Amino acid sequence: MFCVAMRFVKNTADAEDITQEAFIKAFQRIDQFEGNVTFGAWLKRIVVNRSIDFLKSRKQQFVELQENRLSIVQEQEDWSVDQEVQVETVKAAMEELPDKYRYVVQLYLVEGYDHQEISEILDLRETTCRTRLMRGKQYLKELLNQRRDVAGS
Repeated sequence: MFCVAMRFVKNTADAEDITQEAFIKAFQRIDQFEGNVTFGAWLKRIVVNRSIDFLKSRKQQFVELQENRLSIVQEQEDWSVDQEVQVETVKAAMEELPDKYRYVVQLYLVEGYDHQEISEILDLRETTCRTRLMRGKQYLKELLNQRRDVAGS
């Protein structure tokens, strides 16, 4: 659970606090655990939500992506990138995404949630989740292309 929090907040002390708060919250609300999923999955969802709440409370400022800047793109499940692109480069580019896209991309790619689960975690309609994933992926590709162009200069 600590690793999940770290992937969101990128700070050991904050991740430790979030993990501890998540365990406390889980035990305080253990009566709400219905057993539909494993306890670990239920707890992970609490950690993810707590991490997102923490980031929102810090009001990290990002330049919003202007919606008209995106071209209309069909959603594709192809997440492949050039073989020269390192995992760390992709992770760094993901950090530059605006929150509304970064959360969906991270939950989908890193945490392995599907659209329905992401929409429940973030309290979004499933179509909004799919749209943000598609736009986040397009924006991520643009960021990676910019990095490649800069590196190739």
